[in-house]
Amino acid sequence: MSKIIAVTSGKGGTGKSTVCAGLGYTLAKQGHRTLLIELDFGLRCLDIMFGVENEIKYDLGDVLSKRKNALDAVAQVPMASNLSLLCAPKTLTAVSAEQIDEICRSVKKYFEYIIIDTGAGINSHVFEIVQQANLILVVSTPDPVCIRDAALMSDEFYNRGNKSQRLIINKISKKVIGEALVNNLDEIIDKVGVQLIGVIPDDFKTTVATGKGIPIPTDSSALKAFDAISKRLGGEFVPLTVKTS
Repeated sequence: MSKIIAVTSGKGGTGKSTVCAGLGYTLAKQGHRTLLIELDFGLRCLDIMFGVENEIKYDLGDVLSKRKNALDAVAQVPMASNLSLLCAPKTLTAVSAEQIDEICRSVKKYFEYIIIDTGAGINSHVFEIVQQANLILVVSTPDPVCIRDAALMSDEFYNRGNKSQRLIINKISKKVIGEALVNNLDEIIDKVGVQLIGVIPDDFKTTVATGKGIPIPTDSSALKAFDAISKRLGGEFVPLTVKTS
């Protein structure tokens, strides 16, 4: 049985899609058959991050309109042989939680992990879609606005019965921890109210790689963080090591 993971955030700009890309890439490199489903309709970006922008023949819009079944619309990612991608359509498209559930059911026997890149924002659409997930990853940066929105979103998940949540703190650097925005990581964890699963440094190498659609360099600090989080998702004990730059 595949594990369905929903990655979400209270507002845009947290690097949610980069987190999805990093986790999908590292899970695939670890040997897990992984599918990324992108729901940011009209604002898709994962095809660029993986360098397959010109290779996408079909997308989620073709599946929702019944022109293609989900498996036929999936694109393989050359930089990671176990990684597949179902892109969001370039135009705004109506979608229901039931449709996403049906898509996941139709492909889950082919993948060990299905990662859903939800649209950002606090709205009922996101809450309904993530209800089918085995785990919700709430992404926040150290920015006070992002922290508050992540807390509001997490509270609503709990109110709706979604207990399986973990926090990812993204874009960490020494400039924002202890000097500018927050005193320490514990302050963020306490305010959001969700157990921490990983901390991702603000890493220029990853920004360049995802912008160019090339593999993240092996010496990237963010890649090491993604790799550690991916192992934790599989139940492996990996110490949380925070290195900021």
